[in-house]
Amino acid sequence: MPKRPIVVVGSSNTDMIIKLERIPKPGETILGGEFVSAAGGKGANQAVAAARAGGRVAFIARVGRDMFGEQAIRGFVKDGIAVDFIFQDQHSPTGVALIFVAKDGENSIAVASGANARLSPADIRKAARAFQGAGFLLIQLETPLETVRAAADLAARKSVRVLLNPAPARLLPDGLLKKVFILTPNETEAEILTGIRVNGESGAARAAAALRGRGVATVIVTLGARGAYVSGLEFEGIIPGFKVKAVDTTAAGDVFNGALAVALSEGRALAESVRFANAAAAISVTRMGAQPSAPKRKEIFGFLISQATMA
Repeated sequence: MPKRPIVVVGSSNTDMIIKLERIPKPGETILGGEFVSAAGGKGANQAVAAARAGGRVAFIARVGRDMFGEQAIRGFVKDGIAVDFIFQDQHSPTGVALIFVAKDGENSIAVASGANARLSPADIRKAARAFQGAGFLLIQLETPLETVRAAADLAARKSVRVLLNPAPARLLPDGLLKKVFILTPNETEAEILTGIRVNGESGAARAAAALRGRGVATVIVTLGARGAYVSGLEFEGIIPGFKVKAVDTTAAGDVFNGALAVALSEGRALAESVRFANAAAAISVTRMGAQPSAPKRKEIFGFLISQATMA
């Protein structure tokens, strides 16, 4: 099956990262951290992850008319991403995320949305030709919900399948969920969406069933290092993850979603696509930073071969 383009609609941030022994408690100051700046934002992370995994990607976003916005666009071009519909906002700065990363790889993040909050349904309409012939729309929730809904509506009219990563977590209307082909919450997000406690496979199965009952075709609940619980017509059950030494989990979910969209756009089976995405995410947590951690296609296949050899 020919590879079809992937449209990503979402946020673009500049990440300011401090690596520490542990994440500070409220009111606490910890000295001795290591600082690094990197390109981030869930939408941008997913676009870059998809491009490096071998996808043909168009990114629809808003950045500021500032140094950070210019840097972001140059980075997307370098990764081969179509940037025709990245709008530069004259009134708001590029989004910024402040990230603490602990020694064990856990993180704490605060985001100033900036221009991301001004990505509008009108912007989606201006970018309509990016949807023509696309296989998947990949969206998240770091931009206004009305814009997410406008993108899903346009995708439905263009017969483009919607892959929604519901992060940061929030309640979603059934009208949006019914347009979603694949929903990819983590355990916390699945619990917020359904009210069902998700603490392992059984909880993930119940939450997935509830979400499918609201109209989602396939639900994939990501479980970190344990892998992902998949609930769809084609497959039901756990796709195991891979054991690696994590140093930064910041963009693991974004890398998973970007790689998943690529595998699906190539016509791969759902279980095979999730395994490909699990491998990409496993590689990413062994590296610092959001977009810098996203692996290239050759690395993902090499990792899968090495894991098969070890089995």
